[in-house]
Amino acid sequence: MKVVVIYGGKSAEHDISILTAGSIIKEIYFEYYDVEPVYITKEGTWLKGEALKAPVAFDQALRLTEGLEARFATVEGEVSTGVRIQPSDIAGPDTVVFPILHGPNGEDGTIQGLFEILDLPYVGCGVLASANGMDKIASKHLFQQAGIPQVPFVPFVKADFKKSPEAIYNRIEGTLRYPVFVKPANMGSSVGISKATNREELTAAIEEALKYDRRIVVEQGIDAREVEVAVLGNDEVNTSVVGEVVKQAGFYDYNEKYINNTTTLQIPAAIPEEVSAKIREYAETAFRAIDGSGLTRCDFFLTETQEVFINEVNTMPGFTQFSMYPKLWEAMGISYKDLVEELIRLALKRYNDRHAE
Repeated sequence: MKVVVIYGGKSAEHDISILTAGSIIKEIYFEYYDVEPVYITKEGTWLKGEALKAPVAFDQALRLTEGLEARFATVEGEVSTGVRIQPSDIAGPDTVVFPILHGPNGEDGTIQGLFEILDLPYVGCGVLASANGMDKIASKHLFQQAGIPQVPFVPFVKADFKKSPEAIYNRIEGTLRYPVFVKPANMGSSVGISKATNREELTAAIEEALKYDRRIVVEQGIDAREVEVAVLGNDEVNTSVVGEVVKQAGFYDYNEKYINNTTTLQIPAAIPEEVSAKIREYAETAFRAIDGSGLTRCDFFLTETQEVFINEVNTMPGFTQFSMYPKLWEAMGISYKDLVEELIRLALKRYNDRHAE
């Protein structure tokens, strides 16, 4: 069977996608699969490399360019060149797609729709779940309906803000108290997110978020720990132990996650067993609320008084060497290699189950 690993993409999380793809390719069982790398450039060009028989030597070798320069060496010394293709060219028999794309055009249901049209099995959530999980406003409404606690929030669109900024400020300051967090509705990895402690910072934070999306959500800031749960499965749902992101900085932003890497992960988190059970229950509820399948990481806030609030879900969480999702399953006794294999198996099972109906 051929595994088509698609990575890169046009979103602000392009570089994160390359790191994740490199990590996953290193752990695929090459004795079972041929691996075909497909790189989407920042401009949206699709480049296909030759089928791999072994992992690439280093992650950045996956950053292909079209032409003779577009080659990378595997551990065994083989080379492959990037050839421009159309997205539909990935279709073929005995093929499963492993999309390692974060953010818009990759994690939001758009590319999942392409796979559905091409009738290909693919790893991860489907169109609806991906769209729901990516959109912070839509997911918050679903979580409300599911009865999962969350902090107060104020959503708005760019047109309303440009028309009457004062009205938006009044809504925010009349509903929330500083500090607040301003987020683009459709973005991940803390891209475009800012903390605001006054009106001046709020204005700057909104302008920053509007660079990434026309829909914005402002959330109440709280003093809380950040804990996360990994979810794995289709109709049968499994949840991991709870892990905690221990921060040196006050705000776990993009730089702290991927550049400075000043955070540490505590697995399992030092929390009471009954609180852990509640968080895992909420994670499963959130997974079902968005109609999840394959995998999701659910992020929560935990206060000193043991109150739990859902923050967001990630339908394609990072798989870098310091990512929480694979480490949570490692704590449950599932190795990285076996986790990748299980995700492929779940993709094929979902596809076969649907075609058997």
